[in-house]
Amino acid sequence: MTDDAHAPDFDVLDEIQRRVLWLSTRIVDAANRERDTGDGVKVGGHQASSASLVTAMTALWFEHLNADDRVAVKPHASPVFHAVQYLLGNLDRSYLPRLRARGGLQSYPSRTKDPDEVDFSTGSVGLGAAAPLFAAVTRRYVDAHFGERPASRFIAILGDAELDEGNIWEAVADPATTGLGNVMWLVDFNRQSLDRVVPGVRIAQWRGQFEAAGWHVVEVKYGRRLQAAYGQPGGTRLRDWIDAMPNEQYQSLFGLAGAALRKQFLDGAPAEVEAFVSDISDDELGPLVTDLGGHDLAAMLDAYAQCDAVTDRPSVVFAYTVKGWGLPIAGNPRNHSALLAGDQIDALRAEVGLDADTEWDRFDPASPAGIRTNSRREALARPPREKSLPIAVPETTNVRVGKPISTQEAFGRVLVDLARDAQVAPYLVTTAPDVATSTNLAGFINKTGVFAPAQRRSWHEDRMLRWAEGPAGQHIELGISEMNLFLLLGQLGLSWDLSGQPLLPVGTVYDPFVLRGLDAFLYGTYSGSRFVVAGTPSGITLAPEGGAHQSTITASVGLELPGVTFVEPAYAVALDWLLCDALSRIAAGPSATTTAVPAEDGAYYFRLTTRPLDQAPFEAARARIGDAVLRRQVLAGAYRLVDAQDLRAAGAPLVHLAASGAVLPEAIQAAAELAEEGIAAHVVDITSLDRLYSAWQRTLRQGIRTATAPSVPGALRTAFADRAPIVTVHDAASHAMAWLGSALGVPCVPLGVDQFGQSGSVQDLYDLHDLLPGSIVNAALAALSLS
Repeated sequence: MTDDAHAPDFDVLDEIQRRVLWLSTRIVDAANRERDTGDGVKVGGHQASSASLVTAMTALWFEHLNADDRVAVKPHASPVFHAVQYLLGNLDRSYLPRLRARGGLQSYPSRTKDPDEVDFSTGSVGLGAAAPLFAAVTRRYVDAHFGERPASRFIAILGDAELDEGNIWEAVADPATTGLGNVMWLVDFNRQSLDRVVPGVRIAQWRGQFEAAGWHVVEVKYGRRLQAAYGQPGGTRLRDWIDAMPNEQYQSLFGLAGAALRKQFLDGAPAEVEAFVSDISDDELGPLVTDLGGHDLAAMLDAYAQCDAVTDRPSVVFAYTVKGWGLPIAGNPRNHSALLAGDQIDALRAEVGLDADTEWDRFDPASPAGIRTNSRREALARPPREKSLPIAVPETTNVRVGKPISTQEAFGRVLVDLARDAQVAPYLVTTAPDVATSTNLAGFINKTGVFAPAQRRSWHEDRMLRWAEGPAGQHIELGISEMNLFLLLGQLGLSWDLSGQPLLPVGTVYDPFVLRGLDAFLYGTYSGSRFVVAGTPSGITLAPEGGAHQSTITASVGLELPGVTFVEPAYAVALDWLLCDALSRIAAGPSATTTAVPAEDGAYYFRLTTRPLDQAPFEAARARIGDAVLRRQVLAGAYRLVDAQDLRAAGAPLVHLAASGAVLPEAIQAAAELAEEGIAAHVVDITSLDRLYSAWQRTLRQGIRTATAPSVPGALRTAFADRAPIVTVHDAASHAMAWLGSALGVPCVPLGVDQFGQSGSVQDLYDLHDLLPGSIVNAALAALSLS
């Protein structure tokens, strides 16, 4: 599909691709030879890796794409992308010399940091390639639930070395990604990695893997000149020889010319091949035998058309290219980080008919190339997208509990209640990597069903779980791949942009295995995606399962991940408030806020547990503080669960016991034991370490930037109103909460889990890691001795 029904003008397209080659090369050159970095370190920029995709990307943007198509660009082709956007008029000229500079063009395409519009961030190898696949899964869901959007193709341009990444094959193999006829992967098959020319060509293996997964495969190996030569008498022997030639030998041809190229090409060749090329001049032989399909505009456009014709499955195009095409470093095994010298840049500039005064110019608008770029800019223009949902997520579902309950179970109940809300329910979508029932999504699934593109008959009746699959379902079930979970959540959280429909995405995963999907988790949040993920069950509180199923460092990860708000509630009502607040923020769209807490643009990570807790302590605090104030404190990150002010007023020494999640009962019991010894202990429930830490950091940075003494932020001041030593208690690594001592300027004794777990009872493991009340009491006495 193109914007009009014209026959491609290949002379104009060739002129455009030559200008794209020049600009992408010069962008890197200017960053490295003309910018004073202050330390002499090379800026870099991958001239060779960019050049190999100039033809494929020119064919896409200047002939093939529509405004509704979405494309992920190979990380090292970032300069080509920006050159294309500049020629289309979507990037100001001032950015061209500012590759990898502060406020300039990013090293790799970035949704959130580049000045031109990027569909998919692609800095993390393999993840950007798979993202369009899950964006297509999201589009299929959106079309089924909200009506069909304008047809889009989801395209990934990736390097052949990216096919070594395991997440690629996890994505290809997942049942949720089958049947997506609007997906095309374009593999830059230049047969070079970072360090070498790849000694073996693995195309047969990769082709077999894609075909086994149900993909349509297209190879674009030869250009028009070679195809014509193969059709001549004896041409089949030429083809057989080029196909059989070792990859290293073939790649070496690109650095040769004339008689030297002929000698290298014929080394080991059959006599029939030597006879076939005997009438071809030295000047003609090189361009002929190095005529790869990935550098033939007509061959690439034909491949794209073949993929468009296949509508029932994804397609992959293997475009044979040479790394460094059109540059003097083409095919060199060490060209990955090579940079053209000044005289080589001068020669390339002259080849495209430019000089020092015109080198950054766009095409003359009245020229054929200028007319084409202008028409493509108009054809690819996109209207604004709606970022927010026109709904009001309730502040609470008024979750009711009359007995001890785990946060995991409460999470499931709140989701079911939200699924009954006429405003909220249509936009909720859940997903899990084959752990939906064990993470308490069964109630939501019973109410909404499982999503499938077509209605599927259920052959099993289950009174507890109705696994009804069809287009109306609102749960997307994945195979056992945490990487795929976070890739899908990332795209569901960008559905407002890529599919024109904001959603409220919620995922669940076993908390220990958050780390398996961490790369994709980070990728999604770096891209600005907004979703909720619940890691459950967490910590050594999942005692009988043993160390392999116990998470200890995930709290630290949640705290440290940019673009993620980490929360760890202990009680059902607090979880209700926090979850409703998170979904309200997501519904409001990026750069919006619905409470007094500063705006958060990103994802929400709930760390939950299977340990049932008595809700009475929370209800007592609720009665003492009142819902309105308590809710504000819970959302801000901390509140005083147990108040020892009476003892404090009587002159008793004071200590704070700050705990998060499942270990609150031990902290409460320790406070009672300390009271019996005449020591006042406030128990502070930390509902969000992240929000407390962020508030502290804001005050610190403000102090640093204004050269003033930083103050203790409001949330910390409220929860820790009295200056006193602190003991932190956490079913996670002890250092995750240890910073509270610095923030408050008091002695701190952190308790937590700093070794691998093992099987046992909760009592056994809490004893092993000093989390029982007696250990907390001793830690409190130690903290008091330090003050």
